[in-house]
Amino acid sequence: MKKTVLSAVVSAALVTLAAAPAFAQTGGPSGDGPQARHHAQRQYEGQRASRLPSERIEARLAYLKTALKITDAQQAQWDAFAATLRKHASDADQRVQKLRAEGTARREKGTRPTAIERMERGQVRLAAASTRLNETLAVAKPLYAAFSPEQQKVADELLTSRRHGGARHGGGRPRA
Repeated sequence: MKKTVLSAVVSAALVTLAAAPAFAQTGGPSGDGPQARHHAQRQYEGQRASRLPSERIEARLAYLKTALKITDAQQAQWDAFAATLRKHASDADQRVQKLRAEGTARREKGTRPTAIERMERGQVRLAAASTRLNETLAVAKPLYAAFSPEQQKVADELLTSRRHGGARHGGGRPRA
């Protein structure tokens, strides 16, 4: 319940921040009103979707560090955890750019991947995800062990995948 409320508050704040420039350009309430805010929200979401993982990771790490209230004694474990997530984000950038280039080339040729090619890509993707999860676990376990019980409760909410809980549609990615 708390996670849902927190997500709603964060989403509302982000939408408000994204809508503010559009609202200011319309000259206030006499502008297009809900349509202008809706347009600003869609524009923000489009920009967010096109950003690379490395462009989002620092904000995510800052949020986690604040929410978890990382202490000086936990800083070494936190640094290892953060470095791993940054590495994964950098690797994801390369994957995204490669997939975008392949998609552009395929569209230009007018071809689609075969069923076998899609299955092979899925196999590679799952193997890479397993490797990333193992690397994340290797640095998350010592960090989690250093947490107080209160921090562990927060970590249980923020550092796990919501993929199988039904909270995320369309095969979302793990949160941490």
